[in-house]
Parts: sequence; C-alpha cells; structure tokens
Amino acid sequence: MKEKHNHNYLCVHAGQLKDDVYGGATAPIYTSTAYDYRGEGTNLYPRYFNTPNQIALGKKMAALENTEAGMIFGSGMAAISAVFLAFLKTGDHVIIQRAIYGGTAHFISAEFKNLGIEYTMIEHVDQQSLDASKQPNTKMIYMETPSNPLLEVTDMDLVSAFAKANSLTSVIDNTFASPINQNPADFGIDIIIHSATKYLGGHSDICAGTVSCSQVNMDRVWNTAKNYGGSLSDQTVWLLERSIKTLALRVKKQSKNAKKIAKFLEKHPDIKTVNYPGLKSHPQYQLAKKQMRAFGGMMSFELKNHINQTEFLENLNIIFPALSLAGVESTILAPSTTSHSLLTPQERSEQGISDKLLRFSVGIEEVDILIEDLEGAMEKSRKKK
Repeated sequence: MKEKHNHNYLCVHAGQLKDDVYGGATAPIYTSTAYDYRGEGTNLYPRYFNTPNQIALGKKMAALENTEAGMIFGSGMAAISAVFLAFLKTGDHVIIQRAIYGGTAHFISAEFKNLGIEYTMIEHVDQQSLDASKQPNTKMIYMETPSNPLLEVTDMDLVSAFAKANSLTSVIDNTFASPINQNPADFGIDIIIHSATKYLGGHSDICAGTVSCSQVNMDRVWNTAKNYGGSLSDQTVWLLERSIKTLALRVKKQSKNAKKIAKFLEKHPDIKTVNYPGLKSHPQYQLAKKQMRAFGGMMSFELKNHINQTEFLENLNIIFPALSLAGVESTILAPSTTSHSLLTPQERSEQGISDKLLRFSVGIEEVDILIEDLEGAMEKSRKKK
C-alpha cells in the first residue's frame, strides 16, 4: 500500500503501539518513570522522549508529515523553543516572518537578545525581502502558512529553494493547515512544528507540541530538548494519539464548513472583508491551491462599522468566544484584545488588524446552524440609526 497522504489510514494505524498481552484495539499506557536499564538500546525515561507511548506517537507524526522522525513535546512553545535553541547560538541571525503566533513572537523578543541571537522580521516573504534580509551569519528562516490572523499564504517552494541555496535551516509552524491539508516536507521544508493543542488534539483539552524532520535534524533537537524538560506525560501522549485517530475526519469537515461560511460572509452586507485562502478573492488563492489539499477551518473577517463587535460576540449562541482554536466546537476571538493586544493601535493597523477583525475557528457542527448563528448575531448587533 502506498501510505503517502492516505490520511485516514495513517491517523489510525501509523506508529500504532500494539497491545501484545491482551490484543486490545487501543494502545496500552506506559506510565512508568523507572525502567530496567540493563537491556539493549537507550535508557528509557520520559524526559528523554523515548518511552513506548512517546516513540509510537512520534512515528505517527513522522508518517503524517512525510518525514523520517517525529517527537512529542509538552506544548507548542516547548517544541518551538527546542528547535530555536538546537539550531541557533550566540552570534547567529534568523529571518522570521512577522505574521506568526504571538507566543513565538514574544519568545523571540524576550529571549533572543539575552542569547545574543539576531533576527530580522519581514512583512511578506518574497524573493526581494529574503535577499534583503540575509546576512553572513544567517542560519535559519522561520515562517507560518497560512498565517495568524490574516491567513496569508507563503510560497514554500520559494522558501525551500532560498534556504537550500544559502545553507539555511527552514522551519515552519504548520498548525493552521494541519498535516491533513498541507505537508511542508513535500516542498523541501526542513522542520515542521505543530501546536498539538490545536487540530491534532482537536477537543480543547490537551496541551502539546510536535516536531517532525529528518533523523539528522531530530538528533540535534533531541540533544537540546532533553536538557530543558519539555516532555509530555505518557497519559497525555495516549490521549493525543487517541485524538489523532479522528484528525482527518475532523479537519475535512472543518475545511468543508469553513469554505461554505467564507463564501456566505464574503457576500454579506455587514462584512467588510473575509480572509480565507479558499476564496478566489484571496490574493494568494492560486498558491494556496498549489500547496494545500483543502483550505482549512481557520478564517478571519472584518465587521463593517455599523456592527458593534462587542455586542456581536455577546449575541452568538453557538459559536464560543475563546482564546484557543481548532477544536470540534466553533470558537471566535478579537485579535486586537487578545493575541495582538500588546501591540499599539498603530502597529496593529500597519499589520491590517483592526478592532473589528475577528478570527473564526470553524468546528464540525452543521454548517447551516453556524451560518444562522452568525446571521442572528449580526442582525442583533446593528447600530440603530
């Protein structure tokens, strides 16, 4: 069987940890922190990322991302920081896409100065900006596509070619797309990171992260990560493995729902703009078609001035205002008061983030119910003339 992109199969069976004692359909949970050290191979210890549950789920992630190796972390930020610290040292320089997860941006601004690591933020990842940003000490390029919260799409072929031509390590946060809709390794990207708290977990009850890459790169990640204690408990690893079994089913439904809702919102008189890579009006629609199998369950949209955004959120009955995303339930937030609240109004404006911009994570509910909820909230929130 050709396993590449057979996502339903891979989600269920890749890296499956067998119950060899009783033949159960689900994997056993190895909760021990003490293993016999006299056997062959590496000593087993949770902080070394090598317990049976950790190894099995790492293999599943590698299969889903078409890489040689995978590793599971205690959070998305544990995964991100491990990659940065494994590949960057004092005196190095990294090129970073500006539109990235707020936690990543904060880590860069708070820690890189202390570590003596230089960086350049670029608004749009294109050949000109890459060429202008490269320095003799540049070692890495870091990006997200689609981006948060404006769903910009970055050309992975371009980034990969630039990285290889200049001996750089290319890294992507693939959380928004998920491995179901996009596999950056197919485009030559070196390291793929996920906040597994989002689509991989999918039920708003797990905090985790993953890294997928070649075995050579993973050896570097592991040598650094084992010193920082960012491992995940085996009970939560088991829960995450259980959740990933339905990943393809969930993401395909969320992507289908989101595309229908984006088309509805694009035509709605109360909506100024809709940011969704599956719309033909999206500036990188053709690129998204090339890189993504479907366009995902994430979008953002901007309300027109006559809609009170605070009342709109309060008037939603089904869609839940919440900070996180990508669960089976639909959630929504205002970036200006949450993820991007630390920026000045001018900085937000320069990035295209207005007070009326809302980020919408579409769930698996019936799409008609979600559209009715949006329509009802807009009707109740129109300012009286």
